[in-house]
Amino acid sequence: MPGENNLCLSGRGLTKIFGFGRRKTVAVDHVDFDFREGEVISIVGESGSGKTTLAKMILGLLTPTEGEIYFQGKKLDLSTYGKKREYWKSIQAIFQDPFSSYNIFNKIDTLFLDCIHMRGGRHLPRAKKVEMMTEACSFVNLKFEELTNKYPFELSGGQMQRLMIARIFLLKPKILVADEPTSMIDACSRATILDYLMDLRNEIGMTLIFITHDIGLAYYVSDTVYIMERGKFVESGPADEVILQPKHPYTRRLISDVPKIYEEWDLSTV
Repeated sequence: MPGENNLCLSGRGLTKIFGFGRRKTVAVDHVDFDFREGEVISIVGESGSGKTTLAKMILGLLTPTEGEIYFQGKKLDLSTYGKKREYWKSIQAIFQDPFSSYNIFNKIDTLFLDCIHMRGGRHLPRAKKVEMMTEACSFVNLKFEELTNKYPFELSGGQMQRLMIARIFLLKPKILVADEPTSMIDACSRATILDYLMDLRNEIGMTLIFITHDIGLAYYVSDTVYIMERGKFVESGPADEVILQPKHPYTRRLISDVPKIYEEWDLSTV
């Protein structure tokens, strides 16, 4: 369980505006958040709510228009590539589309070796590196000897997502951002991927941030839920409180939109 005071990532007044004048779009509008070590957080909203833009700012892939991010109590400074690389040792991501998450020219061995080198293992013996890669693959029920010298695109979508989790196992970041990690894989693989992510969180004690439109997933996995509408957090709190006792109309609508097999579906709002 997350600690009470051990904040690892905070945001104050975080804002992202695209464009200018009449054509400007406020994608994220002055949001505040506090994420704690070991916590599982879900940021929930429909498409266009700003959740992925917020995730990219958290990852250092987009620069905020206004506001500040604080990492381990200090204002985040990503003014140079070296500082970004150092930050990325502590925060990593799993993206929605496994097919576009890899460099198609790099083999799986190169993918894993880059992770080992990023963690300071460049000068380890080859045998030790193979042992580490084998352990990472075993964690997600893959066999390294069957993957070596292959390219990621030779695998299925589910295998590629498991490969991405194996990569995270090697990097051991403090924070993992999972942006719709199960939306493009078949239903049979979804529970498996979620179980691997939760096992990984327990294994290395990292903070896990889900970016999702699936409020059922958020309730299933989260300690804390943030509901995002039109760039703002309209409701947040413990998962049980937000999902079972929703206060904001948008939260109630998201919950009512979840199809129930034992009720007639209301498609009037679609």
